[in-house]
Amino acid sequence: MDLTIRRMAEKDLGPLTELLSDARAMRRLESPFSPERSRAFLEEVGLADLPLVYAVEDARSFVGCVIYHDYDDTSVEIGWVLVPQVWGRGYATELTRVLLGWARSAGKDAIIECVPEHKATRRIAERFDFELAGRRDGLLVFRRSWTKPVQAALRAGTYE
Repeated sequence: MDLTIRRMAEKDLGPLTELLSDARAMRRLESPFSPERSRAFLEEVGLADLPLVYAVEDARSFVGCVIYHDYDDTSVEIGWVLVPQVWGRGYATELTRVLLGWARSAGKDAIIECVPEHKATRRIAERFDFELAGRRDGLLVFRRSWTKPVQAALRAGTYE
């Protein structure tokens, strides 16, 4: 799988607006964004000195964005928003693997938040040995701690 995670750029405004205004893509996240809100999102969290989100491209084009930022003193939040055309191709699994590598290299636990109805995200959390840590603002909060055994990494094929 040929996915690239990179810093966002102004050129991402068009495809980002298309993604964030797509009702299917945003269905389990929040209401679809207007073009103005998409621009503000890009400027505030994508183009920040320390970005909270990054662009994702496959071999052909922009396919979404990943979330990677400090959640608290010991963890980072990870996540993804992908265009519906690439759902079911393993992109979220591969991106999770990469983001977990970043978190582990930084010595941080990883957090995934999702609405209880988001079965695909819950399956990915389970696959990578996240544990349900609780709820926050109506969202399920899953934590992957590096103090746990490496069984999840072995299952995911990422143990080095």
